[in-house]
Amino acid sequence: MATGVLQKVCRGFGPAKNGAHSAGQHVFWVRWVVFLWCFSRISVIRACSEDSWFKSLFVRKVDPRKDAHANLLTKNEESNLYKIQFHNVKPECLDAYNKLCEDVLPTIHADKYYPCELVGTWNTWYGEQDQAVHLWRYRGGYPALTEVMNKLRQNKEFTAYRKERGKMLLSRRNQLLLEFSFWNEPVPREGPNIYELRSYQLRPGTMIEWGNYWARAIRHRQRNKEAVGGFFSQIGDLYMVHHLWAYEDLQSREETRNGAWQQEGWHEAVYYTGGHKSIALTRETFGKALSPFVTLTSTRYAFPAVPLIQHMESRIMIPLKASPLQ
Repeated sequence: MATGVLQKVCRGFGPAKNGAHSAGQHVFWVRWVVFLWCFSRISVIRACSEDSWFKSLFVRKVDPRKDAHANLLTKNEESNLYKIQFHNVKPECLDAYNKLCEDVLPTIHADKYYPCELVGTWNTWYGEQDQAVHLWRYRGGYPALTEVMNKLRQNKEFTAYRKERGKMLLSRRNQLLLEFSFWNEPVPREGPNIYELRSYQLRPGTMIEWGNYWARAIRHRQRNKEAVGGFFSQIGDLYMVHHLWAYEDLQSREETRNGAWQQEGWHEAVYYTGGHKSIALTRETFGKALSPFVTLTSTRYAFPAVPLIQHMESRIMIPLKASPLQ
């Protein structure tokens, strides 16, 4: 379709029955043709060959990988698996729900019979209201998770807890996560603190690039020891990343985040992971695609790159009494 439009417009550049177009009209239509033709090519990039020069203009340069993301981004020797749970509680039941969790969850955390640990448990303060968030760690990966699930089925106290909990919930969902190798492992810390869970829905195929940027960026967020943990999803909503931060209060959060901008290199991580960079095309390079249809008059054309992030969300959370992260 775009090619037909291009040909029709180009034919209009020749002598017309009612007179020639003015120079200003030529420039106007040339610019529109350039943009129409350029962006129409995005839909057929996947059909281009691997060595297509035009495809290379729109596809990020990432080193070819012959291994799964999980093996490239995690601490393979530890094989920790995490489960994050989001429980939306009936507003009138939130206090009773918290009390129930405080009575049951710490007993599982402390019992060596279960190869799992309660990393933290919170109520969302700012974000989705009447919500509880629990983060569990399974040392030993999927076998440990399976072992815990099988043992809990035989635990009458836990079975009663789940039955009572079900009466209090509006909805619930969970994800299985792995931790980024360049983040600290979450460890118990004294409070009082507030916690921010920043969740990012990435575009498919950008996880490695995200990890490359944040492996450098995390160095700028260690001054106040606010970095608690960084994870990416394996089961559940895919291409999800969660960053967990700790602050003394909201004012401390504001000062810490503002302070990061004063450090050389932090702005680059935010700039590139947010997708604000653009693809710049020179007249010589882009002219190869358009010639012999049109002649470009500008020396440089810039088109915005597709961002890594599709959606992002921030939760400010307060730990429950039972949480190892205070």
